[in-house]
Amino acid sequence: MTRKAIIFHGTNGTPDVVWLPWLRAQLTNRDYTVTAPHYPTLNVEPIDTFLPKVLADHTFDADTVLIGHSGGAALLLAVLQHIDTAVAQAILVAGYATQPNTDDEPVLQDSYDWAAIRSHVRDIYFVNSRNDPYGCDDRQGRAMFDELGGTQIIRDDGHFGDHDQPYPTFDLIDRLID
Repeated sequence: MTRKAIIFHGTNGTPDVVWLPWLRAQLTNRDYTVTAPHYPTLNVEPIDTFLPKVLADHTFDADTVLIGHSGGAALLLAVLQHIDTAVAQAILVAGYATQPNTDDEPVLQDSYDWAAIRSHVRDIYFVNSRNDPYGCDDRQGRAMFDELGGTQIIRDDGHFGDHDQPYPTFDLIDRLID
């Protein structure tokens, strides 16, 4: 069995910010094959044209774990809806499915096929913070949880890393991954 993880950075991010490099190293040490693509047009390019590029860049199977932070977590909803197989786990950190603030959010779809998303993931986790400064908060996590089930984890930890919130490690995420 070849376990693999794909880690998606957030809006205006890179694979080398906050806890993403640390998680890559942790999973690599646990014999995962880890991919952390850089998508500069994430949440800039409309999801209708952006998503096909993402799907073409990756393969998904029952041994795949998907992790997304912020805009990368919102992207996971579209990925899960449109893949044709079920993955092992999806972890959405500071994720959202509706407009979290007044910013333009081209990563969001107009609507979601929640049954398709649920059928394409064995275990799904929503990790949100009550005090997220961008509105990617516990209410966003609860709305996704209400549609998909899974596990919701609520913290008081801001955006779980940002330009003004150093967050070099994230033990919780490492522990959630099988």
